Amino acid sequence: MVFPDLDPAATSADPDRAVEDYVSSLSTLPMDHSRPLWELHVLDVPTSEAAAAVVLRMHHSLGDGVSLISLLMACTRSAADPSRLPALPPPSSGGPPRQPACLLALAAWVWSLLVLAWNTVVDVTRFVATSWFLRDTRTPFMGTQGVEFRRKRFVNCTLSLDDVKSVKNAMKCTVNDVLIGVTSAALSRYYFRKTASSDDTGGGDSRKSHKNIRLRSALLVNIRKTPGLHTLAEMMDSSKDNAVKWGNQIGYIVLPFHIAMHDDPLEYIRQGKKTADRKKRSLEAVFTYWSGNLVVKLLGIKAAAALCYGMFTNTTMSFSSLAGPAEKVEFYGHPIVYIATSVYGHPHALTVHFQSYMNIMKLVFAVDDEQFPDSHQLLDDFAESLRLVRQAASV
Repeated sequence: MVFPDLDPAATSADPDRAVEDYVSSLSTLPMDHSRPLWELHVLDVPTSEAAAAVVLRMHHSLGDGVSLISLLMACTRSAADPSRLPALPPPSSGGPPRQPACLLALAAWVWSLLVLAWNTVVDVTRFVATSWFLRDTRTPFMGTQGVEFRRKRFVNCTLSLDDVKSVKNAMKCTVNDVLIGVTSAALSRYYFRKTASSDDTGGGDSRKSHKNIRLRSALLVNIRKTPGLHTLAEMMDSSKDNAVKWGNQIGYIVLPFHIAMHDDPLEYIRQGKKTADRKKRSLEAVFTYWSGNLVVKLLGIKAAAALCYGMFTNTTMSFSSLAGPAEKVEFYGHPIVYIATSVYGHPHALTVHFQSYMNIMKLVFAVDDEQFPDSHQLLDDFAESLRLVRQAASV
């Protein structure tokens, strides 16, 4: 455990900034490999959101996001009833209703398998091409060489999970569909504002000139047979048939984002749903998981790392979302106000992460400190995009 001495002048002038600066400084400090690969930093500084902050820094080799959130939940208790563990968030809704057994249903099943096989071949081919040579368009979001070694700044804002669910219900899609759509809208706002000075020709044609932008994210996908969060006891079960075991049970997919300016904000959600539905009809994540393990066994960890590094350097950003406790929790009697998770050390200048907790959705960025001096403005773009989408969906 670490109890740092923060500059009293800095904490008095702007405590939020002081905490932000301290957390960012950790991204330049290596972890001590002679000790367990986790650190707990206690910042006894009141901020605009909480009476104090606790920073838990852990090496990703310990587990993926699902594993670590499950560990966090095992260390906390329900604020409503401190004698019990927090309730797990409700599982996501299932797929479409089962079709009656008939010739038409059989034909649809066969067709779905053919589509799955074709999409998987296409996605795997694109993934391999991305690892080797297929590079995204140069945009203000794209990192430069050596970005993984530079200081990262972690900034966040609070969005309404109820607003996200309202859009989800109105558009008959999923929460992740909404998050993908809102991200596309916010990135588009930021992109066109940043490039307006160079692309402004006095008319609306500048929008059309960006139709072929290739902007993709590396997205980590939980490939466990049973999705969602699970109790720590379930994940620590060492039996071979455990479908929710602890560890890094994740695969990669390359997720494209739609960059455009639409008069109808809901068009971003439609495009997001279209993109997500297409990726769901593919085994890209499963392939990357098992092929990565195979490359490690046959060629060694350096070969697998080179393929992974190529995929990151040729894509623009990282994107992920993770469900957290659905009720308020306490950590040794201290109520937790929010949970803001992120990651650093990979060659991206921008990492976007959504973390749900109670009825809020925390939006967290890990950004290159030099490349994104206006990271808080990008946060505002996300908040405004969600507001416009929510307003359009309620009409």
